[in-house]
Amino acid sequence: MAWDFQTDPEIQLELDWIEQFVREEVEPLDHVLGSPWNIQDPLFIKLVKPLQARVKARQLWACHLGPELGGAGYGQVRLALINEILGRSLFGPIVFGCQAPDSGNGEILAHYGTQAQKQRYLQPLLDGDIVSCFAMTEPQGGADPAVFTTEAVREGDDWLLSGEKWFASNARYAAFFIVMAVTDKSVSVYEGMSMFIVAADAPGVSIIRNVGIADDPAATHAYLSFDKVRVPAGDMLGAPGQAFVVAQVRLGGGRVHHAMRVIGQAQKALDALCERSLSRSTQGSRLADKQMVQEKIADSWIELEQFRLLVMGTAWRIDQYQDYKRVRKDIAAVKAAMPKVLHDIAARALHVHGSLGISEEMPFTGYIVRSFQMGLADGPTEVHKVTVAKQLLRDYQPCNQLFPDYHRPTAAARAREKYADVLASLGATGQGERREGVPSPR
Repeated sequence: MAWDFQTDPEIQLELDWIEQFVREEVEPLDHVLGSPWNIQDPLFIKLVKPLQARVKARQLWACHLGPELGGAGYGQVRLALINEILGRSLFGPIVFGCQAPDSGNGEILAHYGTQAQKQRYLQPLLDGDIVSCFAMTEPQGGADPAVFTTEAVREGDDWLLSGEKWFASNARYAAFFIVMAVTDKSVSVYEGMSMFIVAADAPGVSIIRNVGIADDPAATHAYLSFDKVRVPAGDMLGAPGQAFVVAQVRLGGGRVHHAMRVIGQAQKALDALCERSLSRSTQGSRLADKQMVQEKIADSWIELEQFRLLVMGTAWRIDQYQDYKRVRKDIAAVKAAMPKVLHDIAARALHVHGSLGISEEMPFTGYIVRSFQMGLADGPTEVHKVTVAKQLLRDYQPCNQLFPDYHRPTAAARAREKYADVLASLGATGQGERREGVPSPR
């Protein structure tokens, strides 16, 4: 039997290096640079590229990828420990080559891309020379595929892509998009959609506008238009109608990686909450001595620790089973729990900081808005809760009797029948001193 919460010493050494490196070299970037995906910014090239080189030299670059793609092939447990640290900085993931959506898009290309596509798109993506965009959701219905209208129509050796996509993250900086489109209206949405690679500079592609979130340094979520964009047939990923199969390659791991990084953000909020409570005094005593503040601190730590264990347990199961379908319930649970954990801890930290907490001089309002973003990205919380319930109910059967087996009088009758000989030999009824129909707890 193995049940261990310790980290191997050699892994802990790497984690210690990552923690110091992120704190001293990466976190300061959040205050002097704009978007982490604006990789052509001269300041990015000057400040971030050398850090990426140090990460590569230490063989910590793109650790989610296997050695055949230039990564270390780390399992999800080790990635969880790393991503907790990277989540503390906006630039953490890109310095280590594991930023979304590029990490997920890279996995799609690795699984479904042709050799030519891998050479043109995947290799520069893995090297950190380009960034990408995943364009799925649409303005008229969000992430509900049943109302998607972006379609691709076959014309000779090409597909003509037309429609609009909404909240296509980092499109303004991307070299290419991975786009989901309707290709067959005669079948269900889950069989009639396909996935395409679309070059960002293809004729007919345009950004209607870019949308920002909270305290993001730049508006990077695009409202995209595709006007009869000609896409070569060879740039379809997977077979026609396989869009959802292709998408699952990125979504399962991506949701867990989001959660891993949220742990780091929530920990920063908790750290601020604790420091502030020890530093500030009012009404004759420190905030840390107020029982209601102590309650906020205790609740925050308990919730974060519970969530962290859920994430680590899910990561362990992914490593053990090597099958995302077997861990679907766990992943959905992580995704559903994540927004509230970040929201509640950040809100408590904000409150204890008073007026300073709600100002742009503190990160808490950004954390709170980001918690809502986490409740929408890769599927809304409600959908994931439904998934958890459905998956859980598969392990149960309905009761066909009037009263269930756990009905106390029914269970007591079975128990008396089981021990009838012993009860009769002692002249006992099995009722104890309790009223008729209610079994004794003895």
